[in-house]
Amino acid sequence: TNIPFLQNVLNNNQFLHGTVDTQFIDENPELFHLRTGLNRAQKLLHYLGHVMVNGPTTPIPVKAKPSSVDPVIPQVPLGQPPAGFRDILLREGPEGFAKAVRQHKGLLLMDTTFRDAHQSLLATRVRTHDLQLIAPFVAHNLSGLFSIENWGAGATFDVAMRFLYECPWRRLQKLRQLIPNIPFQMLLRGANAVGYTNYPDNAVFKFCEVAKENGMDIFRVFDSLNYLPNMLLGMEAAGSAGGVVEASISYTGDVTDPSRTKYSLEYYTKLAEELVKAGTHILSIKDMAGLLKPKASDLLIRTLRDKFPDVPIHVHTHDTAGAGVASMLACAAAGADIVDVAVDSMSGMTSQPSMGAVVACVRGTEQDTGIQLEKVFDYSEYWEVARGLYAAFDCTATMKSGNADVYENEIPGGQYTNLHFQAHSMGLGNKFKQVKKAYAEANKLLGDLIKVTPSSKIVGDLAQFMVHNNLTRQEVEEKADELSFPLSVVEYLQGYIGIPHGGFPEPFRTKVLKDLPCIEGRPGASLPPLNFDELEKSVREKHPRITPEDVISAAMYPKVFDEFKGFNSEFGPVECLSTRLFLEGPKIAEEFEVELERGKTLHIKALALGDLNQAGQREVFFELNGQLRSVLIKDTQAMKEMHFHPKALKDVKGQIGAPMPGKVVDIKVKAGSAIEKGQPLCVLSAMKMETVVNSPLSGTIKKVYVKPDMHLEGDDLILEIE
Repeated sequence: TNIPFLQNVLNNNQFLHGTVDTQFIDENPELFHLRTGLNRAQKLLHYLGHVMVNGPTTPIPVKAKPSSVDPVIPQVPLGQPPAGFRDILLREGPEGFAKAVRQHKGLLLMDTTFRDAHQSLLATRVRTHDLQLIAPFVAHNLSGLFSIENWGAGATFDVAMRFLYECPWRRLQKLRQLIPNIPFQMLLRGANAVGYTNYPDNAVFKFCEVAKENGMDIFRVFDSLNYLPNMLLGMEAAGSAGGVVEASISYTGDVTDPSRTKYSLEYYTKLAEELVKAGTHILSIKDMAGLLKPKASDLLIRTLRDKFPDVPIHVHTHDTAGAGVASMLACAAAGADIVDVAVDSMSGMTSQPSMGAVVACVRGTEQDTGIQLEKVFDYSEYWEVARGLYAAFDCTATMKSGNADVYENEIPGGQYTNLHFQAHSMGLGNKFKQVKKAYAEANKLLGDLIKVTPSSKIVGDLAQFMVHNNLTRQEVEEKADELSFPLSVVEYLQGYIGIPHGGFPEPFRTKVLKDLPCIEGRPGASLPPLNFDELEKSVREKHPRITPEDVISAAMYPKVFDEFKGFNSEFGPVECLSTRLFLEGPKIAEEFEVELERGKTLHIKALALGDLNQAGQREVFFELNGQLRSVLIKDTQAMKEMHFHPKALKDVKGQIGAPMPGKVVDIKVKAGSAIEKGQPLCVLSAMKMETVVNSPLSGTIKKVYVKPDMHLEGDDLILEIE
C-alpha cells in the first residue's frame, strides 16, 4: 500500500508548498484514501499470453494472418491544421453551416474510410489504433472535406465493444483531438439510436446530447423502413442537442422503372417534403445497396433540387455493382452538393466509390473538389498497407469483385460482408449464392422492404433460415404457422421497428404471429422513460470505474457492455496494442513497446512458452521493463473433453433439434413441464441473430439435453417431448 499512499502525499497541496509539520498525517486523513492500482501491465501480459496459447479472442472468419508490414504514416507539418468546414459550423451554427454548404462552389465530399468503408470491406474490424495514426495527416491535408464519417450505426458500437474490446466513446474523443477542423458525421437510426431495437425517447435524446458533447457534429438520421414518426424523433433529438440534422431517405427499387411502383419518384418526393417541412438542415439520399444507376440519379436529384433549391443535398451510395463513380458524377451534375466516397484502397465493391476517381474526374470543372490528388494517393497508400493487418476479415478472401446481381437481391453494402461472415460461421459459406437468392425471396415474403439495418438484418436472418432448412418461399408461406422463425422476423411482424410502407404482408403475418400481441404506431412511444440515475447506480455496482459515456453504452447495449467491461477488467487496455499483437500476439524473442498513455510506455519481450502442466495450463514468460514476468494460461484446446452431442432423429416426432448452429441463450422449459403447440422452448443465438425454437406439438417435456451457453450444431438434440 505504500505506493498509492506516497502518490497521495506527492499530490497534497500542503506537502507541495512545503508547509508540513509533525501533525501532517493526522490532519490529512485523505492520504489513506488509497486508490487501487489498475495493474494494466500484468493484465496485458495475461492477454498476450492468452493469444499466444489459444489464438485470437475475436472470432476470425478466414484463416489469414495479419500482414507483417506496418503502414508508413505520411509526414505531417508541425502546428495546427488549416481551417475547415467545422470552423464555419462552430462560428455560424447549423443553419449558417447549411447555407455555406449550399453556396459553396464545387462538389463537396464526405470520407467514409473511418466507418462505412471498413464496415463494408472488413466487417467493421478496424481499430482506433490504426485510425488515430492517420488522423493528423487527414486533418492537415484533407481539410476541404465536407465531413468524415467515423462513428454511429450499430456496428461501430457493437463491434467496438463485442469484438475489439474498446470503448466507442474513446474513439470519438481521440479522433476529435486529432482532427479539430473537419466536421464529424455519424449515422443515427432514428428512434433506434445506434442499436437494433427501440429505446425510450429520453434515451435517444440523451445519446445525441452526449455524442455532441464528445465532438460529433452532423447526425445523418434515417429509419430502416423510412417510417416517418421514427425519423422525426431522431431529428428532434439531434437538433435539440445542437447538431446538424441530415434527414436521410433510404433508397430502394428504381425510379426509372415504371414496373417498380411501390417506391416511385412521387414516394421519394413526398417523403422529402415531410422532412424539409420538419426542419432538416440537409436532405440526404441513402442508397445503401448501390441501386442508384446514373439515369435514376439524374432524375431523382434533379427533381429534388428543383423542388428544394435552398436545401443542401447529400448522396450516399455503395459501389457493389461497379457503377458508383458514374452515379455520383450524375448526382453532382444534377445538383447534389455532397457525395460520399472512400479513399481508393478502401473503396469499390461493397464500399463507397473511389475518392481519387471522383476528385480526378471533376478536376478543372465547375465541380472541382479543391482536394489535391497527390494527397489522396498518400492517404490511400497508408490504408493499402493497413488493410493487410485485417486480412482475416477482408471480404476479398472469398469475394474477388463487385457484383451486379445486387440490382436483383438489393443487399446493402454494409450488410454484404456481415452476411458473408455469418454464412461462413453457420456452415453456409458454400451456399452463399443461395443465401443471396434467398435474400431476394425473403424480401418478397416480408412485403418488399426498405432494406437497411435493422430491417436488412431481418431479411438476412430469414434468408439464412430458409437456406439452412432448405425451404422455398412457397414452403415458408405454407408452413408459416409451424416454423420456428428467427426472433427478429417475429418481432418485425409484431411491429417492433415500425410500420412498413404499404403495410405488413398478409396472411403471412397472421400465420406467423398467431396470438402474439402487436404494437400499433411508433414502437418507442409506449416505452417508459429510462431512469439514468438508477442505471448509473446499477452499472457502478458492477464496474466501479465508469464514465458518463459508459452509462449511455450500457443503455444501448446492456449485455455487450457488461461483457466488454468484464473483459477489460481481466485483460486490461488491449486497445493500446498494435493490431498485429492484438490479433496474434508476439513471436518468441520479439521485442515491442506498448504506450499505455503519454509518459507511460511498457517495454516487453516475449521469452518462452512452457509445456502443458497437469492442470492444463502453460506458463508464458516475458521480460517487462527489464524484469522477468510470467503468466499461467489455461490451454482451452487441450482442456476440451471429447463431447458428442446426440442428434435429433427426424423420424422421431418428439425429438426437437437445433434449426441452425448457435449458442443456447435461454431455456424456457424444464423436464416435466406441460407445453402447448407453438410454445417457446429455448432461444439460440448465432452471430447476433436470435432464433426462438417453438414446440411443433403439445405434450410433456421428457428430457432437456442442453444448458445455457452451450454451443450446438445444426440438428443437435435440444429436448424430447412425449
